[in-house]
Amino acid sequence: MTADPGSGGEPGEGERKFVRACALADVPAEGALGVEVEGTPVAVVRAEGELYALHDVCSHAEVTLSEGEVYDHTIECWLHGSCFDVRTGAPTGPPATVPVPVYPVKTEDGDVYVALS
Repeated sequence: MTADPGSGGEPGEGERKFVRACALADVPAEGALGVEVEGTPVAVVRAEGELYALHDVCSHAEVTLSEGEVYDHTIECWLHGSCFDVRTGAPTGPPATVPVPVYPVKTEDGDVYVALS
């Protein structure tokens, strides 16, 4: 989901602090890119033309989600097949039962920005 560019790109602007995560061109057309934002692993996901950002660690086995497959607003963990909805972080397939955090995301001037708080 691409946030409104006026939603606080600079510290002190609104409640959220958006931090540059990557170049938009680096995010696969239907896939994920693993990045680190202020020390936090984040998966920047493009699914069906929209951008999403979620915690890049599977809640089941603590492996990198960005290395998994993306389809139908779902990211699938490559190790055990746990699936998560990229819009909500909710698990949609076992063995995971705990959601992963999702983060607000926006694009500006060809870059992707994520707000961790």
